[in-house]
Amino acid sequence: MITRELMGPLIDTHCHLDAYDTDEEIGKILGRARAVDVCLVVNAGTTVESSRRCVELTNKFPELYAGVGIHPMDLTGPVDERVYARLHECATATDKVIVMSEIGLDFLENMPDRAMQFQAFREQIRLARELRLPIVFHSREAHDEVLRVLREERAYEVGGAMHYFQGDMDTARAAIDLGFSISLAKPLLRLPHLQAVAADLPLDRIVLETDSAPQPFKAKRENWTEPRHLQDIARKLAELRGIDANEVCRITTENFFRMLGDRSEEVRTAVMRQL
Repeated sequence: MITRELMGPLIDTHCHLDAYDTDEEIGKILGRARAVDVCLVVNAGTTVESSRRCVELTNKFPELYAGVGIHPMDLTGPVDERVYARLHECATATDKVIVMSEIGLDFLENMPDRAMQFQAFREQIRLARELRLPIVFHSREAHDEVLRVLREERAYEVGGAMHYFQGDMDTARAAIDLGFSISLAKPLLRLPHLQAVAADLPLDRIVLETDSAPQPFKAKRENWTEPRHLQDIARKLAELRGIDANEVCRITTENFFRMLGDRSEEVRTAVMRQL
């Protein structure tokens, strides 16, 4: 059951709805999101093909925007001139591509070769800077290395957000000092150390996301994470900060628009036209 508890509008900074099999199912997911005032959802690519699908979906659903990128887990080779050109083509296919994502580093066991990850990350940061796209980045077991590469490649020129943040305050401060926001997701509902960090973060550097994707490992379909669950995340952040949930919606939405830089007013106008 969907409960309407927030006034919104809310923005889902990062998800993977392109992984669903049919446009019909995506439409139903977005309908449930609209019912709780989610007005914009960013669909992040994980491969060239996934990025292309994210772009195609923006033509079918007005509230869907796209990120373009190759996830470090999905690398099968370097980002050479050919791959760079294909990503460039995706990223410039529509004005609704508004971030470079999902890119970064992942140092869990059995991940692609680290040298290849570094090369791909640097090349995709270069593309983000070329196209003036904010970067919503992935970092797992690699925070120091990710922040170092972002600094060396001058990613602060475009900014963005640290996706699905679960780190400590020192990591959050380092990302913020580098010009990035902190993107909070459902781990905020269950991790005490993250709740403590979120209670103390600068409010003007927080955005929200669900990282939604198909979750067949969950027995009940209604328990799959969707953009509609942003209301739970916003409500929890409001509780931790001792402020009204509507204020969290207003602030995090404004933070997202500001993150977009030169594209901010164009996207804001398009979104407000739909409300």
